[in-house]
This record gives sequence, structure tokens and C-alpha cells, in this order.
Amino acid sequence: MHDWETRLTSRDTNRVVRPLDWGVEWSEGWPCRDGIRSHGDPEQLLIALNQRILESSDGFFSYRTPVDFRLEHHAAHANGGSTGRRNTPRFLRFTSPVETPYPENNVANAQWFPARGRRAVVVLPQWNSDAQGHTGLCRIFNVLGIAALRLSLPYHDVRKPPEIERADYAVSANIGRTIDAARQAVIDLRCCLDWLEQQGYSHLGVVGTSLGSCYAFITAAHEPRLRTCVFNHASTYFADVVWTGQSTRHIRAGIEHEMDLDRLRQVWLAISPMSYFDQFERYPRKSLVIYATYDLTFLPEFSRRVVDEFQRRRLDFKVSVLPCGHYSCGETPYKYLDAWHMARFLDHSL
Repeated sequence: MHDWETRLTSRDTNRVVRPLDWGVEWSEGWPCRDGIRSHGDPEQLLIALNQRILESSDGFFSYRTPVDFRLEHHAAHANGGSTGRRNTPRFLRFTSPVETPYPENNVANAQWFPARGRRAVVVLPQWNSDAQGHTGLCRIFNVLGIAALRLSLPYHDVRKPPEIERADYAVSANIGRTIDAARQAVIDLRCCLDWLEQQGYSHLGVVGTSLGSCYAFITAAHEPRLRTCVFNHASTYFADVVWTGQSTRHIRAGIEHEMDLDRLRQVWLAISPMSYFDQFERYPRKSLVIYATYDLTFLPEFSRRVVDEFQRRRLDFKVSVLPCGHYSCGETPYKYLDAWHMARFLDHSL
């Protein structure tokens, strides 16, 4: 299984090693920046910013609801070609409350899978997912009478700037930009909940996979409307995944000559799920934690620590362990087993 997982994580040949960039300029628009000075040391500035964010995270992830929600048809994304406007996919589009230097990324994009009733979920795919990732899962939810919004993560598919082949701007050796991308993902997800409420959906949940799971947990820690959460692959600290995961070897290669894991963990505390358990347990909800026995990207010991924390705090949750790895979870037969766990849980708990 490890051999298979290694082959799957090695088939991409377009991973680019980029040098460490503190990216402090990305913090200029953050709510927590006022009063913090760098004194010429970008690392200390980022450590101070992370501590400020953790002290006032509700403010850091606050936003104004967009006023330009709109549903658009996009024939180019229709499976098998366009067969008329009625059969083309519909996408929720709106201006992200988080503005970046990239116009493509500033427009949030979520494919809409409607269903009757009051139940709806926002689905966040994995890092580097293409436009079709998790659309099949959304259709399964529809069969159960659950509506779904499949949100494109920042810097992914139609939100990806033309100069990059992969979604490198979402997770990279640029410390500040990676934090900003996580903040944008959380806020865009909360905007999707606003729109779903406007459509009459009141039983709301989130399904996040891999990087999407990280974003989903942080959102749930600040969002009382989420009554059901599925964390498909779970881990503790953002830095630990980047440092130890097979799929992020190229990011570590650009960082490790300048800093070690302990220092990296400090500058990415604000986007680490482990930092937000106190906030997460403020709201009653049901959660499903899924992890894989042979995962070489989110190491199983990290996932087990998440499970231990859920148990220690006596939160309402279930855990499912898949007999595969991180990437092989998306292969037959494991993708069907994974979908079954998620669909069954949502149908009973949402």
C-alpha cells in the first residue's frame, strides 16, 4: 500500500521548489495587524501576528456578506458537452470579501447541486483538485435529498492565476500568502452559508477533504450555523503536514535550509486546526473524522491525535478508518467506501 501511495504522489512532474518567502506584505489587510511592528525581523512579526490572530480569531475570520450573489450557467463545464442551457452546470459566483492581487481568485466559485428540503452542505475538495473533483460526491448527496455547493478553493481551477500550473499559491513556501489563502477559504465558505440560508436551507453542514478538511475545521470553530461536519482526512498542525507529507516535499525543500519544523509551526499556528479546539467546542454539532491507515500525506499519528482531542473534550463525533492511503483513497474501491461513510453519516445527522 505504501508503494502504491508513493507512486500516486510521484506521478505529478510539475511541482516547483520555491524559496522561503515570509510574505509579510500579505498581512497588511488583516484585521489583527494594527499596532504590530516588524522591527526588521519578519519571522518575529509573523509569530506576533499568529498570536494576535489566536487571541481574536473571531475578528480575523469576520467579513461582510457579499451583495452580488448570482447563479450562472457555464456550458463549457457540462459533462459530455453542452446540451442546452437547462442542462448546463450552475455556479454560485460572488466577489470574495478577501481581496488579493489576482482578479481570477477574487471571484468565488461554487457549483450548485440543488435538492428539495432544508438540508445542504458545502463541499471543499482537496488541494489541487480540478473543477470536477467531488462533483460525483455531490450527486450522491442529492440522491439523499441533500443540496450541495462544491466550493472551488482559493487559487484552484477557475480561480487559478495563469502563471501557475498547480494551486501553488494556496500552500507554498510563502508563509503570509498561505495564511491569507486559508483566511479567504474560511470566509468564502461562510459566505456560501449565507447564500444557502437565503435559499431557505436551515440544516447546514460542511464536508472537507485534506486541505479542505483543514479549512472546514477552522470555519466550524467560528461558525455556529454548522450543525454537521465531515473531516475527510484530519491532522493537527499545518506545518507538520507540510514538513512530513509526501505531497509537500517540494515545499519543505524550499524552507528547510532557512528554518526547522518548530519555527514553521509557530508561523502557521493560525491556520492549524489544533489551535481552534476551544472555539470549536463552543457550538453543539455532530462530526465525522475519517483517516487512512497508510496515509503518507496526513500521517496517521496526526489523525489519531485529532481523535484523541475529540475524545478528551467529549465532543459528539464518530471516527472511520480506511484501509488505504491519502491518494489511494481517491481510487477504486476505496473512494466508494469513503463516500459511503460520508453519505451515511450526513443522512443520519444532518
